[in-house]
Amino acid sequence: MKICVIGLDCAAPEVLLGDPRLKNIRALMARGTYGRLESVIPPITVPAWMCLSTSQDPGSLGVYGFRNRRDHSYDKLGITNADSIEQPAIWDYLARDGKKSIVVGVPPGYPPRRIHGISIGCFLTPNTKDKEFTHPAALKTKINELVGEYPVDVKGFRTDDKGWLKKQIFEMSRKQWKVVHWLMKEQPWDYFHFVDIGLDRVHHGFWNFFDKKHVQYQAGNPYEDVIPEYYRWLDQQIGIVLQALPADTVLLVVSDHGAQRLDGGFAVNEWLIHEGLLVVEEMPTEITPFDKLKVNWSKTKVWSEGGYYARVFFNMQGREPQGIIPAVDYPAFQDEMKARFLALRDDRGEPLNSLVFKPTEIYRHVRNVAPDLIVHFGGLYWRSIGSVGHGRFHVQENDTGPDACNHAQFGAFILVAPNLALRGEYQGAKLLDMAPTMMDLAGYKIPKLMQGRSLAPQTQPR
Repeated sequence: MKICVIGLDCAAPEVLLGDPRLKNIRALMARGTYGRLESVIPPITVPAWMCLSTSQDPGSLGVYGFRNRRDHSYDKLGITNADSIEQPAIWDYLARDGKKSIVVGVPPGYPPRRIHGISIGCFLTPNTKDKEFTHPAALKTKINELVGEYPVDVKGFRTDDKGWLKKQIFEMSRKQWKVVHWLMKEQPWDYFHFVDIGLDRVHHGFWNFFDKKHVQYQAGNPYEDVIPEYYRWLDQQIGIVLQALPADTVLLVVSDHGAQRLDGGFAVNEWLIHEGLLVVEEMPTEITPFDKLKVNWSKTKVWSEGGYYARVFFNMQGREPQGIIPAVDYPAFQDEMKARFLALRDDRGEPLNSLVFKPTEIYRHVRNVAPDLIVHFGGLYWRSIGSVGHGRFHVQENDTGPDACNHAQFGAFILVAPNLALRGEYQGAKLLDMAPTMMDLAGYKIPKLMQGRSLAPQTQPR
């Protein structure tokens, strides 16, 4: 039985599952099971898609975001790529049975994975003109014949030029889906997995024009329908996919996380300096990225990497080069810092209601260099701002450019299969459950390494 995964990066369950205009989505919901899908911590594109594909949590993969500490020095951050993932994915398991896969745009997908079948790089690909982004490499020529230069992302999508941004996102998506439809019809496959990154870019660019609860929302704005329009476009493409799929296909439409409004940013390193936990030689007079600060490491206890969430690191004796926190004090200091983050308040003096996690408590394994704490400011309604020089802790400006939304802990899924007994809304599904569920439905043995469970243990006879 074939398996097809249509990944909609950042798809919000309230939109995907709630908009009656999405006729093909509605038809799939009627044929199978669907619901909110709990993502991993942190709920971000890298590593979430590979958590889905391997059914292993971020700690077990040893990947905690786009950038990870290579070692315990202060300045060696590495960008995650396809080689960072060492655990087997669902397409690797199927390859052991001689099954072919087509994997398109699944992050991190650069350099292109050398799988048994076809792979095409994701948005981390530097460019598709000069770099190899397909496996096999010769496939690049056919893609260029189909669509011209193949876009993996909209460069500079954090922009105030929304008219340009909308045009670029739709153009990228049209080319990607044209390639997807061609691959699905013309190339042999047993497992197909495509991730549409355009939806994530639409959310980050236009959520404030769409969400009436957003602090920047203005009724009647000219971009109010961009997000619903893009969902309708995706619904049309899914309709074309449905026409091409054999009747006995296991089909999963899924998002790696959701989307929600962004109320502001919390300048975490600015706060750490104020608290005397991060010491700099001189306070900058203008907004300065953390890696440009002159940090006095001999006096610093804590620092953080910004982003959608905060990765908080401690300066430990015997671990970091100039560590000052004794190892014996680690558990108590970790508890103290967790309490201090939980006590933070918003710009109105109300509780920020942040979530603070210890990696050892949320991951089955903790590999490579993990943060000492993971912080979701305001439950991710606030973004972590790593730069310093704002003159305040709560800001509206994002240090990487305009951003209208943050990620939400819950994405969405719709699952359809001829032997799936479940119907209607399903509650309690987790991202790590998706791979074992698909393998179970398709007649494969669930690998022992997978941490999730099958949602359909009582399948009808195959």
